[in-house]
Amino acid sequence: MPKMKTHKGAAKRFNKTGSGKLKRGKAYTSHLSTHKSQKQKRKLRKSGLVSNVEQKRISILIPYK
Repeated sequence: MPKMKTHKGAAKRFNKTGSGKLKRGKAYTSHLSTHKSQKQKRKLRKSGLVSNVEQKRISILIPYK
């Protein structure tokens, strides 16, 4: 059976943690930040985890990560 190909767009966006969960960056950070509060911008800096519903679907895209 041939090797599976990694989806490069997904590989740039997600990382696996030590326990096997998927880590992701938060949305709404790229622009239009002047009207967002400092508290909101500070919370958006931290990474989040992929929900359990989406975890299986995304892990198929990045089999070797």
